[in-house]
Amino acid sequence: MNRIKRFALMAFVLISVAGFAFAQAQNEASDTVTINFWHHYSAQSAENKTLTEVLIPEFERQNPGIKVNAVAHEWAELHDKIIISTSSKSLPDVARLDIAWVPEFQKMGILTALDSEFPNFANVKNELLDSAMSTGFVNGHYYALALNTNSKIVFYNVKMLKDAGIEVPKTTDELVAAIEALSGKNDKGQQVWGWNEPDLAGWNICPFIWTFGGSLTNEDQTVASGYINSEATIAAIETFAELCKKGCITGFNSGDIPMTDGFGTYRYAMMLEGPWKSAELAGAYPDVEYGTFAMPEGKGGSVSVLGGEDIAMFTNANKEAAWKFMQFMTSEYAETEMAKNGQIPVNKNALESDTVKSQSFAPFIEAIKTAKARPTVAAWSQIDNELKAAVFSVVNGEKSAKQAMDDLAVKMDALLK
Repeated sequence: MNRIKRFALMAFVLISVAGFAFAQAQNEASDTVTINFWHHYSAQSAENKTLTEVLIPEFERQNPGIKVNAVAHEWAELHDKIIISTSSKSLPDVARLDIAWVPEFQKMGILTALDSEFPNFANVKNELLDSAMSTGFVNGHYYALALNTNSKIVFYNVKMLKDAGIEVPKTTDELVAAIEALSGKNDKGQQVWGWNEPDLAGWNICPFIWTFGGSLTNEDQTVASGYINSEATIAAIETFAELCKKGCITGFNSGDIPMTDGFGTYRYAMMLEGPWKSAELAGAYPDVEYGTFAMPEGKGGSVSVLGGEDIAMFTNANKEAAWKFMQFMTSEYAETEMAKNGQIPVNKNALESDTVKSQSFAPFIEAIKTAKARPTVAAWSQIDNELKAAVFSVVNGEKSAKQAMDDLAVKMDALLK
């Protein structure tokens, strides 16, 4: 074979191989699905590092043919971005949502009803905490999976309780007595308060209402009358307001000492706060000794308020790929990895792991099992504002607790329609 023929044959072979490789790459590309995942993990955070360097690579390894494009947003920016993207039809497949957003987006018709769409939904749901899963249940269907959670427990200043000869309260009656006994003047002549409460909204007031045996609405979250103005709810608001009037609770007024500073300088003896408070105290007041305990038992049990985030699928999603990703993100493996960064898991098996139990948030694990979510209704933000105003009207003496709750019931019923 002469040199020209040999060269031509080699060129033909090379072109054929390149063509086959290109065609193969094209086929592989056409078989690959990319899902977009929007979230509000801070771009520089440990959570985002775990997401992008550990979880997504592992998910893609387990699911060849699916790629995940994760996009970080600021918390408020993400909410607004979703609203804007609804009209332009450029929503992601999946997003990490604040639990308060789920009812709002469900009402807009942009979320997938997971229990209607996926036959194995019940099995997935059973792997996650019931209390956390309640945040994705709206109008009879589940529109999200719980992703991570948090709650609040009582932080107490060890020295202040010890000096006053007060044991950690175990019942609501003991809690009220302790708040009163810890309030007054200290040896420097400064006013001190038994309890600090920085706001009067649902996140702050609901634990008192629920623990005292009260409620906000009926179980279906369609009616407030008979619930927000029940005897138990009125008693809870009345008790809280009386403690405020006696100078035993403060923090929600303009000019009050900020929570962490008041606690760290021995002006506030107790506060109901989340796991983030430990880090704040360690940074600002490392020498202050404190302990923690769950909300004391009342007629309603020991009930705190549930916070956290859910993971939801939009109606435009590649549903099969998105569902696989959602299951992976709520799996024992993924939840345990994120727990290393301080996120409280909702996966039941993850909560039982030694890795999770050794984290700084460990004291909160029992509290989240009995904590409740605020109503998962689209009008919650308006209801929350009305609740705050009603409680404030009782605290400042404008209305009795009964009058305020009766008036609030009428407003809530209208908003729940």
